[in-house]
Amino acid sequence: MTTAIVGAPGSPRRYLHSLWLLSARDLRVRYATSALGYLWSVLDPLVMSLIYWFVFTQVFQRGNIGAEPYIVFLISGLLPWVWFNMCVSDFTRAFRKDARLVRSTAIPRSIWVNRIVVSKGVEFLFSLPVLAVFAVFAGATAGWGLLLLPVAVILQLVLLVGLGLLIAPLCVIWGDLERTTRLILRVMFYASPIIYSVADLPGIFGQLAILNPLAGIFTLYRVGLFPQEWNPAAVGVGAAMSVGILVLGIAVFRQLERTVLKEL
Repeated sequence: MTTAIVGAPGSPRRYLHSLWLLSARDLRVRYATSALGYLWSVLDPLVMSLIYWFVFTQVFQRGNIGAEPYIVFLISGLLPWVWFNMCVSDFTRAFRKDARLVRSTAIPRSIWVNRIVVSKGVEFLFSLPVLAVFAVFAGATAGWGLLLLPVAVILQLVLLVGLGLLIAPLCVIWGDLERTTRLILRVMFYASPIIYSVADLPGIFGQLAILNPLAGIFTLYRVGLFPQEWNPAAVGVGAAMSVGILVLGIAVFRQLERTVLKEL
């Protein structure tokens, strides 16, 4: 593994090959000592969905929050959130975790960010059949919006790569940013339309929610099963912000790459 990466030139083909090797390594390490293997990629969002479903439908009356079937509404938001949350958490340790390889490899250092996005993205894609099963048994109706699912995946991929190129180098330079990122993620969970819809928020709160790029991305994930969730403003803002964050991330990463290597 190490020899293949060190000797890799900077061609796109070799870069993609090395990216796949590192991503596959992450997946093997994650499940090497796990008896349940693949199931761990769906248990976390599934358990969270069942808890929120029980609290908001059996214990409290949620009113008009979300859409029916609510369990499907929850899963369709929690699955992409887990992908987002796990990636951002791992970005904070992306370079320090493999510091020796980061210093010694000849391939672009951005691969240490992108391999996180890819490996967690594969887990996310493997979890989508769970959503399909719940949608069938809960009686959700599929519509034309399912065609937008690949668009949602691509936009989230763009957003995560941009955030990774920002967060990973900054966490090397400022160690306290790792804990700060964890706090921000906790706030982001409730500031993102996961257990509720953007349309459920009154007045200015709904307008502010659209500024969260995850609002538009989650809209694209849900519109195939919940056509009433379609919100062109949220989708447009989410797409623009995702691309903007990617451009910003590339610029910041190029400026800080040498500093990061000195700090490692």
